[in-house]
Amino acid sequence: MHVYAVDKSDITPLKMPDRFRLEIPYFMETAGSPGVPKLGEGEYWVDLQKAQTWLDDMVISVVSPLSAEVKAEVELSEDHERWLEWMLQHQIQHVRLVAE
Repeated sequence: MHVYAVDKSDITPLKMPDRFRLEIPYFMETAGSPGVPKLGEGEYWVDLQKAQTWLDDMVISVVSPLSAEVKAEVELSEDHERWLEWMLQHQIQHVRLVAE
C-alpha cells in the first residue's frame, strides 16, 4: 500500500505495509473536529503537532474502545516512525491510502 499526500501531488507517495490500513485510525483526527476538512473514502487527517509529540516520545496513547477511561501507551514501530518523519518533513496532514 502507499500513502499519498492529498493536495501535494509533487510529494512521492510513501510505501507502507498493508497492516497500516488498520493502524492509521489511531493517529487520525476525528471527522468534524476543528480544522479537519471533509474527508473522502480512504482519507485521513493527522495533526502535525501531535505527530511531532508522538515522534519525540516514540509512543502513542490509545484509548480502549470499551472505556474512555482506560488508556495505554503503544511504542511506535519503525514503519510508524518513518511515516511520521515523512509527514513532518513535507508538512502533510491530509493523506489517502491506496492499496497497490
